[in-house]
Amino acid sequence: MNHAGLQNKLASRAGLGVLSAFTGLFFVALIAPIVVVVLVSFTPGEALTVPVTAFSMRWYRRLWEYQPFVDSLITSLYLALSSSFIAILVAVPAAIGIGQSRSRVATALTTFLLAPIAIPALVIGLSLLYFLSNIGIGVSYAALLIAHTVVSVPYVMRTTLATYRNTHASYREAASVLGASSWQTFRHVTLPLIAPGIFAGALFSILVSLDNLGVSYFFGTANVTTLPVVMLSYLQNQFDPAIAAVSTVQMAITVVLLLIVEKTYGLRSLTTQ
Repeated sequence: MNHAGLQNKLASRAGLGVLSAFTGLFFVALIAPIVVVVLVSFTPGEALTVPVTAFSMRWYRRLWEYQPFVDSLITSLYLALSSSFIAILVAVPAAIGIGQSRSRVATALTTFLLAPIAIPALVIGLSLLYFLSNIGIGVSYAALLIAHTVVSVPYVMRTTLATYRNTHASYREAASVLGASSWQTFRHVTLPLIAPGIFAGALFSILVSLDNLGVSYFFGTANVTTLPVVMLSYLQNQFDPAIAAVSTVQMAITVVLLLIVEKTYGLRSLTTQ
């Protein structure tokens, strides 16, 4: 090997080493805060300190003793499931209709329905607050449900549309040739084919709803509010490891839902084109 070739090989190895080190540091910076929160949630002390010298379930018991945490968690779960269901009813027909066309109108509708992903949650929340107030829907559970549905629709829409466009039209054409009606084709052919996209989009919308603060903050009431809003209120009055415990519970719910998606359909199979 000549001198120039040796230099190129050494430079390539050095670049690979630097990239590997940077990637490792990135993942450490990403995962370390999560690990710290989980560890602190098991401390028996009153302060958020690291390292944890002993382990206790004290702050998890505190979650069940503090009623606002329990009530808001139940509200958040019910709200996430309800908004996800409504988002399916809205996004699935829209995805099928748009997926059958490549026109500019279809592209514009796709951009419109996916817009809430790009718009900051505070902007969506404030805009919906003014709009819903003007049409007579004040701060209430109904307003919360509408707001969370608006945020959920893009996630169901995106995965469903990607899955629909990845299916071959020949399946639907074969069903029509064999005498199936439009409803029978949808029920027995289209729906089973796009089910993975619907399922994944619904779970992602649930995750977004459970973690949503920017929109929920505008519509919660004294009796009906979500867990992130209660967590924020709790931090304004006291700062103890109970907040780490409830954060760990939230993360556990997220991990379980993602594992369900991975085990059921696989995250890679839902990658959009």
